[in-house]
Amino acid sequence: MLEKFLEGKGALITGGASGFGRGVGFEFAKRGADLILVDINEPLLQETAKKIEQETKRKVVPIVCDVSKADQVEEMGKRAFKELDNIYVVFNNAGVGLVYGKSLLRIPEDIWDKEININLKGQWQVAKALWRKMASQKFEPLAGKMIHTASIAGMVADPGIPVYSITKAGILCMVEILAKTLAPKITVNAISPGFHVTGIYKNNEEAMKFTMKDGHVKTPLNRLGTVEDVVNIVSFLASPASDFITGHNFPCDGGIAEVGVPPYYLETDI
Repeated sequence: MLEKFLEGKGALITGGASGFGRGVGFEFAKRGADLILVDINEPLLQETAKKIEQETKRKVVPIVCDVSKADQVEEMGKRAFKELDNIYVVFNNAGVGLVYGKSLLRIPEDIWDKEININLKGQWQVAKALWRKMASQKFEPLAGKMIHTASIAGMVADPGIPVYSITKAGILCMVEILAKTLAPKITVNAISPGFHVTGIYKNNEEAMKFTMKDGHVKTPLNRLGTVEDVVNIVSFLASPASDFITGHNFPCDGGIAEVGVPPYYLETDI
């Protein structure tokens, strides 16, 4: 029987309409949580919320919000705590990848701003909007948990996706600072996915394989990542089994970043 360790607890997921957010939404609801699903894609958000609610019989509240907009995030946070009694776990997951293969020094300013504002500023704003009420919650031994989506592109600089890589490195730094700031009430950890077929690749496996080939990527475990691989780690980080873990990053990449070959684009004979 599935352990319902989130029974009586609320969870908020950004980027919740698809990909990792959608997968984690189903998992958290099956574990007993009521959900706030946050996304900018309203039709897909409504569809996902309805499916999770029908399948799990949990309360699922969809909220349309652009995480790069401070006023929208602030309003989203207020509504979330009105809709649910508590927000025990936050999966701070919304993000975009807009450009592949363009030199950092040729990136247009609007692309730079959009990726920074959604990926990095967005996660900061969500944490900022929720932390105070989360820290005051009466759960024991922890008042809450934050889980942030980073990337192996933040662990090893990837010049093929330069702005995305910079935002994800920033998230890893931010997670360490938040973990120090919010201890001992709230744990803060990161996950760093590798190559998984999600919206970043327009749900196209061939597009993802092209970027891997172009970057000479070698995966020690010799398969592509799945949404379920990420869901399993996020579920662990939301569970009591991870209560003594904070400030850490958990790669989920088949070994690419640390024991495989991360993306590189150098052409050299030496």
